[in-house]
Amino acid sequence: MFDSCSNVRIEDCFIVSGDDCIAVKSGWDQYGISFGMPSHHLIIRRLTCISPDSAVIALGSEMSGGIQDVRAEDITAINSESGVRIKTAVGRGAYVKDIYVRRMTMHTMKYAFWMTGNYGSHPDNGYNPKALPIIGNINYKDMVAENVSMAGKLEGIEGDPFTGICVSNVTIGLSSKPKKVQWNCTEIGGVSSKVSPQPCNLLPEKAPGRIVSCDFPEDVLPIDGVQFKTCFLW
Repeated sequence: MFDSCSNVRIEDCFIVSGDDCIAVKSGWDQYGISFGMPSHHLIIRRLTCISPDSAVIALGSEMSGGIQDVRAEDITAINSESGVRIKTAVGRGAYVKDIYVRRMTMHTMKYAFWMTGNYGSHPDNGYNPKALPIIGNINYKDMVAENVSMAGKLEGIEGDPFTGICVSNVTIGLSSKPKKVQWNCTEIGGVSSKVSPQPCNLLPEKAPGRIVSCDFPEDVLPIDGVQFKTCFLW
């Protein structure tokens, strides 16, 4: 778990977990808002995860200091509940924004995409119900999945929709007993391009007939220049 961390690089890991394989957080409700230290500039690459009851990468739900600029690529998910899951709630405040995922392969999943604004646990009754989180600029591209029960469950907050969602070049193969409704979308907005099964109406095709790629930053973060040394134990 990474809580209020910046300039982090996670790579070349194989994780088997009863919870989220990678969890990114930044404080809980009024305490996180008061402390005000975000998690940002995170790189996750070449990760293989098995998490039957949780997510490969989870952002939140404790995100009240903010989560920004998370870059995940070359991820393999096996027998996991969901790929990248964003979870938040009324009272969290802050933001989850500028999230970029590409080249993710998923095998045997409950959900390929999962976002929820109804993750309603709180540390106490002192949270501010007017503190609404901002969820925006969420990008997924170049992904393939097989044996999936439901393509997407995307639930924003009434009056506080999740916006700027982009999904492009994604193919999801369904399980033998898939959900009848493959995309369940409420209080969200964005675009899609060459996605199968076809997304909900809240993610309309951006340019029918051609692929319009979602964003992924090309700049190099400082943490990517850090060279790790190999240690030997005798």
